[in-house]
Amino acid sequence: MNNNQQPQEKFKTMIGGQALIEGILMRGPYKQAIVVRSPDGIVEKVEDLKLNKDKNPIIRLPLIRGVVTFFSSMYNGVKALMYSADFFPEEEGDEPEEPSKLDLWLEKKLGNEKAKQAIIYIALVIGMAFSIGLFFLLPMLISEYALFWVRNQAVLNLCEGVVRVAIFLTYLILVSRMKDMRRVFSYHGAEHKTIRCYEAKLPLTVENVRPMTRLHPRCGTSFLFVVMVISILVFSVFTSIVHIKYKLLKVLFKLMLLPIVVAISYEINRFVGRHNNWFTRAISWPGMWLQNFTTNEPDDSMIEVAIRSLELVTPEAEGADEW
Repeated sequence: MNNNQQPQEKFKTMIGGQALIEGILMRGPYKQAIVVRSPDGIVEKVEDLKLNKDKNPIIRLPLIRGVVTFFSSMYNGVKALMYSADFFPEEEGDEPEEPSKLDLWLEKKLGNEKAKQAIIYIALVIGMAFSIGLFFLLPMLISEYALFWVRNQAVLNLCEGVVRVAIFLTYLILVSRMKDMRRVFSYHGAEHKTIRCYEAKLPLTVENVRPMTRLHPRCGTSFLFVVMVISILVFSVFTSIVHIKYKLLKVLFKLMLLPIVVAISYEINRFVGRHNNWFTRAISWPGMWLQNFTTNEPDDSMIEVAIRSLELVTPEAEGADEW
């Protein structure tokens, strides 16, 4: 953790980002930008955002907006990650990889662009299935079957939550030690540092960004930890109201509650991100601590990428991105 003295935050921005392979996705109020440091130099891709919330005000409602934002972020994140990966197709000396039969079939049936979109959806489904299986199904099965003698549902839910958090922490620690992920997490640190500098209203230079802390309260890591905690509370409340005898049906019932967990977690993260007092700092502290595993100190070249990505999405009107 960086212990340098930090400038005071002057405002909170809605701009946020995601680390990619040798790059950063930055999303502003009107545009999103992908900046990748490819083998041939810096590559920039800027897109205007389709603000569906202006067409359909229902998705701006509390709770509903959390689920919509979550799935939208997942889709855009996977799409941007695959885009950045295209610049690094194979290791040096390896033969170019032939398209798979699935890729060829999709391209033949749907066309090139629709095939790419289908692949993104497939990757999204696989990623979500893996996350649900590892962080929700596995803890449920462990608590339901390993503790079969426990009859108190509240105790079972608490044990399930402890197992879930333990699996989550173990996963983060193991991933943070992977060689390839260290650079991704360094770009994650560069993104946080750059936004910190921007919120301090300092000129976006490498010298100003470098001493900033790499931890930020409005990070996806913090959101995921809130999801873990809220799941314990939501599962406890609903399973005490709805009594289900069969274990498999109970597991399916809890899976149906996941959108509610995501919606409540989003609103809590939104509230914490907009306020700075002892209460919100206490709530955000565990998630901030976890960022010590998901962010690393970046080098100057990574900071340059983060600065450029932020510049590309900063609105012309001052304050238009204030949260």
